[in-house]
Amino acid sequence: MAMFNLSSMSKPTQSAYDVVIVGAGPGGLSAALYAARARLKTLILERATEGGQITLTNVVEDYPGFDLITGQELADKFTEHARKFGTNFANEEVVEMDLTGEVKKIKTDLGNEYTSKVVIMATGSNPRKLGVPGEDEFANRGVSYCAVCDGSFFKDKRLVVVGGGDSAVEEAIYLSKIASEVTIVHRRDKLRAQKIVQERAFKIPNMKFVWNSIVTEIGGNNSVEYVTIKNVKSGELTKHPTSGVFIYIGLVPNSELVKDIVKTDEHGFILTNERMETNVKGVYAVGDVRKTVLRQVVTAAADGAIAAIDLGKYFD
Repeated sequence: MAMFNLSSMSKPTQSAYDVVIVGAGPGGLSAALYAARARLKTLILERATEGGQITLTNVVEDYPGFDLITGQELADKFTEHARKFGTNFANEEVVEMDLTGEVKKIKTDLGNEYTSKVVIMATGSNPRKLGVPGEDEFANRGVSYCAVCDGSFFKDKRLVVVGGGDSAVEEAIYLSKIASEVTIVHRRDKLRAQKIVQERAFKIPNMKFVWNSIVTEIGGNNSVEYVTIKNVKSGELTKHPTSGVFIYIGLVPNSELVKDIVKTDEHGFILTNERMETNVKGVYAVGDVRKTVLRQVVTAAADGAIAAIDLGKYFD
């Protein structure tokens, strides 16, 4: 849902911009910075909080120039930098888009309509669900996709983290400082996270690992009390007591708005060329919503810069 905005109390408006960016994650904010510096009238539409997924990350230590910074702090710096050069922001959710003509039309949940020559999709992605019994039932009652958001509720409790990539291991490390025990359940026999992250995890006394296994059920009464773990090689089922399950098994792109307009891959990630252009003239995609080999803050920021520089050709 869109955040409360005073503009919701006024009559719907129509506004013309040079560039409209949908989403205020690192990719969108970077694109806004470069577009606004080029003196293009730039608007970011964001339904939630500026910064995107990085605001849910406890610590970022692989963004150049910052050996250690919280996700929220980095998001704030991105946002302040974009504002400095005149980027306009509106807390509104885009509900309809007409991207076929030379002038693009964007409608929001507040009834406002914006037009622009260029649209940049920077809508990011959401955590992928396990799709097992109990996952939806225990949402906000022990099932979580954000350690920073919910970790404090599990002081001195036993927790399970599902996944083996950077996000899973980094968030498990964060949770190990709060919980009495953290068990990483991974479907393979080794982690996919960066080596430096793995090394750190393996040194933590209250961190345990269950290899070649998946979670097939989340159970309990009023809240999570256990997970059922299946060994993918032997088929053996084990009931593992836990007070919480933190899930990090990948991402689902937020491309629903344009899935029938621009080309996507079989998973819904938007296809672009090296300039971040989609198959629709004047429409770009940056960050986690596009198909790419790496999804990091630094690559999303680079995507935004590339798109914003390239779109200058529409204003020559």
